[in-house]
Amino acid sequence: MHKLTKTFLAAITVSALLLSSCAAPEVEDIKPVGNVEHPEWSKNANIYEVNIRQYSEEGTFNAFREDLPRLQEMGVKILWLMPIHPIGEENRKGPLGSYYSVQDYKAINPNFGTEEEFRALVYEAHERNMKVIIDWVANHTAWDNPWTENKDWYELNEEGNFIPPRGTDWTDVIQLDYENEEMRAAMTDAMEYWVREFDIDGYRADVAGMVPLDFWKNVRVKLDDIKPVFMLAEDEGPEMHEAFDMTYAWSYAHIIREIAAGNDDFGTLDSLMNVEATKFPESAYRMYFTTNHDENSWNGTDPGMYGDNFENFAVLSATIDGMPLIYNGQESVLDKQLEFFEKDEIEWKDYAYQPFYTMLLKLREDNEALWNGQYGGDLNIYESPEETYAYKREKGDDWVFVYLNISIEPINVSLEEYDIPTDEFAYEIYSDQLPPTENNYFEVAPNSWLLIANN
Repeated sequence: MHKLTKTFLAAITVSALLLSSCAAPEVEDIKPVGNVEHPEWSKNANIYEVNIRQYSEEGTFNAFREDLPRLQEMGVKILWLMPIHPIGEENRKGPLGSYYSVQDYKAINPNFGTEEEFRALVYEAHERNMKVIIDWVANHTAWDNPWTENKDWYELNEEGNFIPPRGTDWTDVIQLDYENEEMRAAMTDAMEYWVREFDIDGYRADVAGMVPLDFWKNVRVKLDDIKPVFMLAEDEGPEMHEAFDMTYAWSYAHIIREIAAGNDDFGTLDSLMNVEATKFPESAYRMYFTTNHDENSWNGTDPGMYGDNFENFAVLSATIDGMPLIYNGQESVLDKQLEFFEKDEIEWKDYAYQPFYTMLLKLREDNEALWNGQYGGDLNIYESPEETYAYKREKGDDWVFVYLNISIEPINVSLEEYDIPTDEFAYEIYSDQLPPTENNYFEVAPNSWLLIANN
């Protein structure tokens, strides 16, 4: 999270009160040290989530592998594969079950393919300059996982029986016990296995905050001894950056949906960005997204959540800070909620947003102002009319200016007012907007965006 060059102290206070039921502690008490050394290749990377089951009619590694050239052309750098392991059958939800009910940590879901086919997928991704991380479910297993032979590896109820994770409705899985050192060792061994034997590049850790942080810190060291890995935590606690490269920007995702629905405004986003700038290490990568597998399956489609302003919020997520996530299908207008426990293939249509995402990912790769964590530029948020949002990112000689207009009226934007050079050769326009007038004004159309950068 980058230091903001324009402060909003009053907004910080208000937001802190909204986000917590008690007074916010002093900055030095809540801002942890980021202990992780990021892989060199991650500094200007992006991430693309792959749902193998729903990606194609076949739902296999080989079918997905055929799409690697397209994704390489789009500029994808990190492929995050949802869990690839066999799915538990006992107490299964739906006909195919949840990917997050792991039956065997060292096996491949036979519906997806073979070990050889998975290894070939990883190899080709590497040949195309892409990295592969896989989803890892460390908090719980399926009821019929072989580990259940070691009953003391699990939390049990008073009758000595297995239990689902407390406070959840996850009846298809049972809670592991991290007080047990043998279980911890077995989990570490399984995670080392996929890095060592299949050359994967790291993990996305499911419900990472439900697992003790010291486990993640220890396993990170062991994985890095094999090769430098990339670790994404499904959590937004600042302390997670003691073990992980990246955390979820969940609060951001909730706010932008409320703004899109007309239930909130950009002032709340200002406040959030300022609060998070004080909470997270400068080196922390945050993951910004408009959707993912959970949001799509349970909360709505892209058009349903963002209406006419989907592009606005996709631009925001790719440029405001951190690393952007694209969920498979978004490049082809994801207007369908994919079923979670059964087969429900993505409707790929005509890839209408592929040029849009290609532009954003290419700009992020080349312009250092948009790089991740400490490698990216400072964020300067400008005052702008209601239902608009204006900001600039700068790093060295690189800069990017973004203006979002989610209103139904056109807005005139002055180059001078927002510190944009007036020499037309000093910048490039990345949006489908008319060129500036003789008075150096852009007219930003309703429900549209303006993106200007110096390269």
